[in-house]
Amino acid sequence: MSQVFEGYERQYCELSANLSKKITSTTLLDGEQKKQKVSEIRDGLEDAVALIHKMDLEARSLPPSVKGALLVKLREYKTDLNNLKTEVKRITSSNANQAARDELLESGMADTMMASADQRGRLLMSTERLNQSSDRIRESRRTMLETEELGVSILQDLHQQRQSLLHAHGTLHGVDDNISRSKKILTNMSRRMSRNKWIIGSIIAILIVAIILILYFKLTH
Repeated sequence: MSQVFEGYERQYCELSANLSKKITSTTLLDGEQKKQKVSEIRDGLEDAVALIHKMDLEARSLPPSVKGALLVKLREYKTDLNNLKTEVKRITSSNANQAARDELLESGMADTMMASADQRGRLLMSTERLNQSSDRIRESRRTMLETEELGVSILQDLHQQRQSLLHAHGTLHGVDDNISRSKKILTNMSRRMSRNKWIIGSIIAILIVAIILILYFKLTH
């Protein structure tokens, strides 16, 4: 694994843990203290985004055998970063919702004598719709992240299957080459054996003729 990637990874993990603690403690604060803490958290998120970008660049510059595993880890860190951003938005949106409720209550108290029960009911329904819309948005984001992770997992499986098929094809090609070489060797051996048979047959024929001639000369003399 790349030492550069490990360095960025260690920095991100420490930063993520620190941001999680700050987010948890921020929910207990209010007023200016809460605003200051949220500002610090947002600065930390910007640093986290920069680290994610550096890890992405470093991972993509490495060989495929190493890059694949690092990109999987990187997706986990991106999901973690998105979760941190969601928590910060939840904190800030709760502040905005609370401020809106306070403003509505103050306005309602000032106009108590003029506001009717129907108007107050509409205000409460509007607030409820706002809360429901926020819940639907958070659920949609969660579903989108799950769908993205599933798509990435499917693509990785298809890539591994493709690599396996390519490896099997290469192996079969090598077997075909070995069979072709073996056929050539056997053909050459067969030709040599045939040629040797003819040579041996010729030698035997010559020997037989020589023996016959010798015997003939002995008998005639």
